[in-house]
Amino acid sequence: MNRRRFLKGAFAGAAALALRPAWSKPARAADAADATGAARQVQLAVVRRTIEVNGRPASVYGIRQPDGTPGIRLREGDTFNVVLHNETADPTNIHWHGLTPPWPVDGVPDAPLPLIAAGAQRTFDFPVSSPGTYWMHAHTLQEQQLLAAPLIVADAAQSNRDEQEIVILLHDFSFASPEELLARLTAKQSPNAAHADSGSHASSARRTNHAAMSMDGSSMSGMNMAAGNGSIGGLPMSPAAMPLDLNDIDYDAYLANDRTLDDPEVVRVESGGQLRVRVINGGTATAFTLDFGNLEGTLVAVDGQPVQPVTGRRFPLSMGQRVDVRIQLPRGPGTFPILALREGGRERTGIVLQSPGARVARLPATGSMPGPVLDLALESRLRAARPLPSRRAGKTFDMALTGDMVAYRWGLRTRPRLAVDQGDRVEVTLHNTSMMAHPMHLHGHHFQVVAIDGRRFPGATRDTVLVPPRRAVTIAVDADNPGQWAFHCHHLYHMATGMMTTFAYKV
Repeated sequence: MNRRRFLKGAFAGAAALALRPAWSKPARAADAADATGAARQVQLAVVRRTIEVNGRPASVYGIRQPDGTPGIRLREGDTFNVVLHNETADPTNIHWHGLTPPWPVDGVPDAPLPLIAAGAQRTFDFPVSSPGTYWMHAHTLQEQQLLAAPLIVADAAQSNRDEQEIVILLHDFSFASPEELLARLTAKQSPNAAHADSGSHASSARRTNHAAMSMDGSSMSGMNMAAGNGSIGGLPMSPAAMPLDLNDIDYDAYLANDRTLDDPEVVRVESGGQLRVRVINGGTATAFTLDFGNLEGTLVAVDGQPVQPVTGRRFPLSMGQRVDVRIQLPRGPGTFPILALREGGRERTGIVLQSPGARVARLPATGSMPGPVLDLALESRLRAARPLPSRRAGKTFDMALTGDMVAYRWGLRTRPRLAVDQGDRVEVTLHNTSMMAHPMHLHGHHFQVVAIDGRRFPGATRDTVLVPPRRAVTIAVDADNPGQWAFHCHHLYHMATGMMTTFAYKV
């Protein structure tokens, strides 16, 4: 049966869980264009809304079209023609993560435009560069309160594929305000400070025996590392120095499309159907590993940019990163969870695929084993399908990623000063001298990973790359979009406490 006909027909099969509207799209779904193909103006609103988390109501933000659709879906070649209304009582702005707009409309507060006042609106009108899985989010602490949504640009060359598109937006959620979370992280308390509140949010520096670490990362005692392998970045560590976890914050819940595994989204799929699963890690402080279970997937894009296909059942996804995975479903009834495993913890979230005639069993929100620790194994295997043109770098920079876990201070030191001229080919080597991983995101550009720990290779084209502790990643970027662009760690609380700089064009 053709999948499009299937999706129009009645769905036969009982589910043990209630179904809500899915975030999936059938092939050739309606985009933000009229019948002539011309881009229409899209109305988007920043709103307050209430969702249910663990049986409790939670007030969060959202980015919605007038019909309630989260985010926006465009087509390759469209113009980003959007009116953004702020329907909340709080000033805000939105960053179009992965797009390459003119710098003034990038969405970073006061760089250069101010926040959009309560009740006000702002119009955006710029070309959409390349198709891919992107997203939109606040560039303030409001991001922690789910001020984010998908931003999909459909590939014209793929419009005739008979496949169902599924979008999954991951979040880490807390009933505490982001200001309270940040205060807990930066509070100077003893390493043994107790946190008796439900769903405690404690800094790793307080929940493990961390010794003070200098800004050059020279102290190794008790810092975060890959549990069970006895080393980090090739440096041996004693078992006594192993940390309890890899996370700054223990969240109250982990969400996939606003829902926990206690009440997951169930997506109806065709027996034997083809899927394109787009996954966005919108978590502010949590890395995940995507687990497709018994389904083998083909990774075809990272951060919206195509890669040479890589098959597997698990794919790492740090904060801000995205993956596109193609799935061929088996024939016959079946349920297929797509899970996101919290790094270093047993917590997990996800959605469930359900084919006709299958029943959906409940899935526990905690697994039997901790989620894997993210590394660069997959990154080293990725190859860009559309690499940058071969060209010698005219400017090179060394950037040290620094951190003090106890004081909770983070920073970036660049030599020489990170200043470029339009037209430059630039290479930046990111040296992580700290003992936490950092997903580094450059605004307004796509870059190519060209070396890991000094080993050159033609890696993936991205906008966000993970740099694990004591590792070095070199990226190459063409300076073709003038501005004073943000370059930062996509861990929200690392960025908020200093891990942010400017990729500055000379003026």
